[in-house]
Amino acid sequence: MKRIAIFLHSLCFVIFICLQASAQKLPTRWDEITAADWNNALTKSSKTCILPIGILEKHGPHVPVGSDLIRVREYALRATQKEYAVVFPDYFYGQINEAKHQPGVFALPERVVWDLLENTCDEIARNGFNKIIIVNGHGGNPELIKYFIQTRLEKERNYAVYFFQPSSDSAFNKKVTVLRHSDAEGDQHAGEKETSEVLYFRPELVQLDSAKNESGKNQDRLSIPNVYTGIWWYADFPNHYAGEGDKATAALGKLVADHTISQLIDAVKAIKSDDKTLKLQKEFFDRVRK
Repeated sequence: MKRIAIFLHSLCFVIFICLQASAQKLPTRWDEITAADWNNALTKSSKTCILPIGILEKHGPHVPVGSDLIRVREYALRATQKEYAVVFPDYFYGQINEAKHQPGVFALPERVVWDLLENTCDEIARNGFNKIIIVNGHGGNPELIKYFIQTRLEKERNYAVYFFQPSSDSAFNKKVTVLRHSDAEGDQHAGEKETSEVLYFRPELVQLDSAKNESGKNQDRLSIPNVYTGIWWYADFPNHYAGEGDKATAALGKLVADHTISQLIDAVKAIKSDDKTLKLQKEFFDRVRK
C-alpha cells in the first residue's frame, strides 16, 4: 500500500507539473501575450515577428470574403507552434481596388494602405522586434509588398523586413496533380486549390454547392500585346472568381497548406538565426552617410 501511495503521489506531482507547463506555455499571438511575458516572447522569438497580411474580398459565391486572411493566419499560427515567433493580429489592409464592385470588399485609399503598413512595421519594431516577416495570402499584394520592402532603404531603420515567398518543386507538383480535378492554368482565385485550403482549415464556412452559381472562366475581354493595364483582372474575371471551386477537396487543401507551412517553419528558423541582414543594412547606411 505504501508503494502504491508513493506511486500515486509521484503521478499527481508529474501531472501537476505538466499542467503548469501547459498553462504557462508562451502564446504566439501578439494579442494573447501578457505584458509580464513580453521580454520572454522577444527572447524566445529572437525578436522575430510575423505579419500575416490577408484581404477582405469576394471569393466567388462559395467561400468567405476573409479566405485570404484565414489561410495566411493559419500558416503563421501553425508554423509558430513548431518554431516560435510572435504573430501580429489580423491584418487585412492590402491592395484590392480591382474588386470594389463586389460586396464585402474592404478597399482603402492607397496612401492609407501604405501608411498603415509603414506605421505597423514601425510600431512592431518599437515594441522590441528587429525582424519582421511578411506572410502574404492575397494575390494582389506582392508588388505592393516588394516595393514597400525596397523603400525600407530610403532611410535608416533599426529593423529588417523579410517577405516569405513559398515555392514548389517537381515532387510537390506531382502530388498536387494526383489530387487535382480542374485545369491548373485557370485555377487562380477561389478556384479548386484555394477553396481546398479553406475547406481544410474551416470546412464549416465553405458552400461548395454554390460554387457553380457563377462562372469562374476567363472572359478574355481585353488583349493588348506587351501591355499591362490596371483593369486587366476585371476584364478577365468580372465575377472576381477564377477557376472551379466545386472541384475542391480537403485532401488537396491539406497537401498545399502543409507544404507552405513547412517552408514557413524553415524560413522562420533561418531568419531567427540571421545575423547578416541587419549588419549589411548598417554597413549600407554607413556608406550612404559618407
